[in-house]
Amino acid sequence: MGSSALGKIYKDTEVIIKQGGQGDCMYVIQEGLVEIIKETDRGEVLLAVRGKGEFFGEMAIFEREQRSATVRALGEAQVLTIDKKNLLRRIHEDPSLSFHLVQAMSARIRKLSEEVAEIKVAQESR
Repeated sequence: MGSSALGKIYKDTEVIIKQGGQGDCMYVIQEGLVEIIKETDRGEVLLAVRGKGEFFGEMAIFEREQRSATVRALGEAQVLTIDKKNLLRRIHEDPSLSFHLVQAMSARIRKLSEEVAEIKVAQESR
């Protein structure tokens, strides 16, 4: 997903998406960093930090679920919004884009699986 100067600029700590909200688009970071936060009863948990060229919010394209996390700018960030129609058009133009999306999502699932395993081992050793 290439960069262009079409994205919106968010200020430090500005919320880009809110946990629990409805979503119908994904985002690509053109410049800067964002933090992905899970809001819990005990406070916020930092899930990830993403930077230039990375994407987030893609689950809203594939599922009709509420947003699972809040995403905020970490410093100033320029972020491009991509709706489902435009994503499908881009995939039609460049089918390798779908492979890159799946590859990135697979890497995220692998990392999460490793983190879950570490947590389970830590709990069992208590």
